[in-house]
Amino acid sequence: MAALAACAPAGDPRPAPADAPQEAVVPRPSGAPESVRQAALRRERAEEARLAQERAAREPSPASATMRDYLAGTQDALIAKGRMKRDDGSSAGPITVAALTDDFVAIALRDEYERNGAALVRGVHDAPLRRWAAPVRMQVEFGPSVDAGSRVRHRADIAAFAARLSAVTGHPVSLTGSGGNFVVLVVSEDDRAAVGPRLSQLVPGIPATDVQAVVDMRPQNFCTVFAYSAGSSPVYSRAVAVIRSELPHRMFQSCVHEELAQGMGLANDSPAARPSIFNDDEEYALLTRHDELLLRILYDPRLTPGMREAEARPIVQTIATELLGGNS
Repeated sequence: MAALAACAPAGDPRPAPADAPQEAVVPRPSGAPESVRQAALRRERAEEARLAQERAAREPSPASATMRDYLAGTQDALIAKGRMKRDDGSSAGPITVAALTDDFVAIALRDEYERNGAALVRGVHDAPLRRWAAPVRMQVEFGPSVDAGSRVRHRADIAAFAARLSAVTGHPVSLTGSGGNFVVLVVSEDDRAAVGPRLSQLVPGIPATDVQAVVDMRPQNFCTVFAYSAGSSPVYSRAVAVIRSELPHRMFQSCVHEELAQGMGLANDSPAARPSIFNDDEEYALLTRHDELLLRILYDPRLTPGMREAEARPIVQTIATELLGGNS
């Protein structure tokens, strides 16, 4: 999980080329009634604001540009160390029933954080099985500074992974233009400081600490997800993922795979899980076969939301045996 801070975008200091199209200016009618002149002035200001926003979207602020360079360097360093692999993990060797069972318990029946009053406190602890019962409708929203080309690429990545989640789990997962119950916010350093009101709209009653975790996201945190249920129910009803728009493509895809899969109910990470994206060592960038098996187990109808380890483990072991053909 993660969090970060934002700055206002700088304006474009460069003069427009001589042959560039001129910005439209709404003329002020002479001799017109005061109400007409005021309406024209409002239109002019609105047009100026729109053009300023377009210029800001083309030119990232120094904070956003610095973040982009930092993340690009981070990706290069990880790849140079042999991490951020994009294969399905088959080269890591066979997956055993025992390992898959243990990994499921560690990832689906443990939590990475717990609440101490209103605060989120890091510390792994036992948790009930949680997942969605209603169809998952993923909705993608972009910060104002995210350019049109990036929006097309990012939406395509999210749409493709939503379809994969649906195929793997057997649970309906789709992309929607509005009314989603799982919203993916793609925002830059320049957007995130103002995201609080939108989070409050998406999740009425969202804890202030969750909002602050997004606003104050540290550079080392590339993305995060929060999944919510009504009251103490183990059935998810809403989720919000936040992904940095400055991420280079492989890291962006990695965030999509990990956060959206965690938002389906695989809430924890485990250093023992391998080959897996649910491991903070960043060895794998994309969902592996091991991770697909975890998702299939999670949505198997023999498991029910609310189960704890003592009840779930023998069922998980049976399902794992079936999936692996008895490979112990």
